[in-house]
Amino acid sequence: MAGVTTRRQAAAAQQQEKDTTVVNGNAAPAKEQENAPRDILDNLDDEPAENIFLFYPNLIGYARIILAIASLYYMPIHPRTCTLLYSISCLLDALDGIAARAYNQSTRFGAVLDMVTDRCTTSCLLTFLASAFPRWAIVFQLLISLDLASHYMHMYATLALGGSNTSHKNVDKSRSYLLNLYYTNKNVLFIACFLNEAFFVGLYLLSFSSPLLSPSLLETVPPSTAAAIHQGAQVNSSILSLIFANPYSAGALEMARANKMDSFWPWVITGVSFPVMAFKQVVNVIQLVKASRWLAEGDIETRREARRIAKRRQE
Repeated sequence: MAGVTTRRQAAAAQQQEKDTTVVNGNAAPAKEQENAPRDILDNLDDEPAENIFLFYPNLIGYARIILAIASLYYMPIHPRTCTLLYSISCLLDALDGIAARAYNQSTRFGAVLDMVTDRCTTSCLLTFLASAFPRWAIVFQLLISLDLASHYMHMYATLALGGSNTSHKNVDKSRSYLLNLYYTNKNVLFIACFLNEAFFVGLYLLSFSSPLLSPSLLETVPPSTAAAIHQGAQVNSSILSLIFANPYSAGALEMARANKMDSFWPWVITGVSFPVMAFKQVVNVIQLVKASRWLAEGDIETRREARRIAKRRQE
């Protein structure tokens, strides 16, 4: 989101347009309005300050957080409810940008709130996937680290070297054509973010349905063979209370997910969105590398300037 135009700046720009009157087709100064800008600005100082926290885009951002927290509550054993809440939270990410432009309420607070919400919700989902598929835990951990590191490095480099009023979405083509396309083309940004989340949601749903990903949890044995539990036999989830003292333990929750839904649509979602998810990770790697190089270039220039100053002082 771009930096917001203050009321003082808007009033000054509006008055500047009125400071010139047209006489017989020629521009001439309006003497009678000469002192108008100062009067207007003085009046604006008396107006109450805007409450940035109650801007419409930021209210949408708060709703996203509430929905995301609710989805986390249902995540362990209610896949449909969790998916619905999580998906609405992600889709509202596009609505807050529309509201910001429609009501001229783009703010740096809103931009950071939006990015932090995205990073936190995705990280929470990947954390769950790491526990649902322990064999692939290191992959999900690396994805979390890459996502956080690339966005932090990119935003820090933008603020440190591009100026405090520069948005992290303003990427020059000379630095990276791909990043420029990703951040400036709204369709590319929306599709990449949406399908990236869809891939992980698809994996989440597969943790409740796929015998290929969780084969040991989807086989059951008759209750008569329950005595073989100690030898490692699989049992039906209906007797969880007899196996696990704590129903919220990792093993109990894993067993409760087994055979909870059909795996057809989760496989479709995962398969269709995988290429876009891979593209998003490539963008994250490029973003991390480019931001690191930009910071290094800034360090080189800072050190060079420091040596120049030290040399001048010695002379």
